[in-house]
Amino acid sequence: MSKSVAVIGGGCSGLTAIKCCVNEGLEPVCFERTDEVGGLWHYTDHVRNRQACVMRSTVINTSKEMMCFSDYPIPKEYPNYMHNSQVLQYFKDYAEHFKLYDHIQYNAEVVKVQRAADFLNTGRWDLHVRDHKSGEERTETFDAVLVCTGYHAEKNEPTFPGLSDFKGRVLHSHEYREPSEYFGKRILVVGIGSSGADIATELSRCGQVFLSTRRGAWVFKRLAAGMPGDIVRTTRLNLAMSRLLPTSFVHNSLKKLVNSQLDHDLYGLTPTYPPFMQHPTINDDLGNRIACGSVKVKADVKKFTPTGVEFVDGTVEENIDEVLLATGYNFGLPFIDKKVADVKNNRLPFYLYMFPPDLEHKTLAVIGFVQPLGGLMPTAELQCRLATRVFKGEVKLPSASEMWKDIRTKENAMAQRCWKSQRHTVQVAWIPFMDELAELNGCKPDIVSLIKTDPVLAWHVITGPCTPYQYRLMGPGKWAGARDAILTTMDRVRFPLATRPLPKKSAETRQFLLWFLLVVVALTIIRFFLA
Repeated sequence: MSKSVAVIGGGCSGLTAIKCCVNEGLEPVCFERTDEVGGLWHYTDHVRNRQACVMRSTVINTSKEMMCFSDYPIPKEYPNYMHNSQVLQYFKDYAEHFKLYDHIQYNAEVVKVQRAADFLNTGRWDLHVRDHKSGEERTETFDAVLVCTGYHAEKNEPTFPGLSDFKGRVLHSHEYREPSEYFGKRILVVGIGSSGADIATELSRCGQVFLSTRRGAWVFKRLAAGMPGDIVRTTRLNLAMSRLLPTSFVHNSLKKLVNSQLDHDLYGLTPTYPPFMQHPTINDDLGNRIACGSVKVKADVKKFTPTGVEFVDGTVEENIDEVLLATGYNFGLPFIDKKVADVKNNRLPFYLYMFPPDLEHKTLAVIGFVQPLGGLMPTAELQCRLATRVFKGEVKLPSASEMWKDIRTKENAMAQRCWKSQRHTVQVAWIPFMDELAELNGCKPDIVSLIKTDPVLAWHVITGPCTPYQYRLMGPGKWAGARDAILTTMDRVRFPLATRPLPKKSAETRQFLLWFLLVVVALTIIRFFLA
């Protein structure tokens, strides 16, 4: 008899969780508290309590080839950086293609998850579910649970001296949708993460914006020499080279790269730490808006007055009409027994950010509670692929003491690598974390084997973008279309750009440079992987 699995949440993590359960012969039931799939990416004009939502204008920061699910490429016709409506449509197409809708119950909120009476013998869980239409509550029992609610729900709203006396409107970025209400206003945006930068640049077209930051930020643009930046940067070869080179050299190179796009000293943005020691801010227009004077970068807020704000550097801005707090979210799992999962200060002490290490039965996993330096969707998918095989007993996790050792090791590494902040408690390096999940599950690509058996594919795996398809080449969940998807990645990247045909140019010089580069890279690969 197959095991039943409760999937909590019908966003991107919940959808791939359903599919992974079906692929492994499990019986999933997904509880979605709203009336639609998509989670964060399901845009609504109205604000819903504890339900995160993108802005009307939001465009994703991860390119389509690096954010797609590993056996369902995004259509070549879609732009490399998709509007939120296209992201939602992709999720709906994914759900339709793999027949996931049959497993979803809408307007069903899980209000409590607790061990069943026979948990010590069976590892089962009781879920208390509230029907939003009837108001009735019921209890259902499942063999395992996948928590896919995400962490963009509980607003982090800092307090400042004098804020309660401020006469203007104060909102969290959670409540911001579009700029029509802000024309002619003087607006303070607190926080310079990607959301804060997006809001500041958008509102700067209809009002005067002051952008307050405690520590500054490294601001990356989406494109690198016309190509999606993550396509160019996120390769196994670049990872290998960064590990071989001195850390100071890598940091200085990244500084030069980001400053070549925008002089951070000149624009008052430079933080006191190297790039990637905090989650980077992705924004294409901030420098332009600062240059226009419609965004003014300010220091941290010291205090509010009834009509204005004073900053820690002593400067004051008066006649502030609106304040938007782009200050992130507090992570939490309030519906789970705190003896099982107690999140404090945004710290999730779980093995691989998934499994409570002290549970007698590994029948509960949290999905998507990580902040990868790359796409979340493929990361959540790999977590689900691993979790479902753990539920089936086909993957054995380490002992509790070994899991705690790994958790502490990651916490210490995080403390050394990242600036101490609530937003950096779950940050992970994309390829290493994906490889770690895949290795435990048995689907990590074997580079040496590929070099021997399929050198053309090996070349693309090593030097090309580390797309999610790489984790479908071998092992459990192997997909016959993975090889072709990898070899045609750049075709799908170029397709939406080539909307005007141009005369063909001589390629002799380009071919010479390409062959020279191939020889250099090949020698580097041989040294690193076959030494």
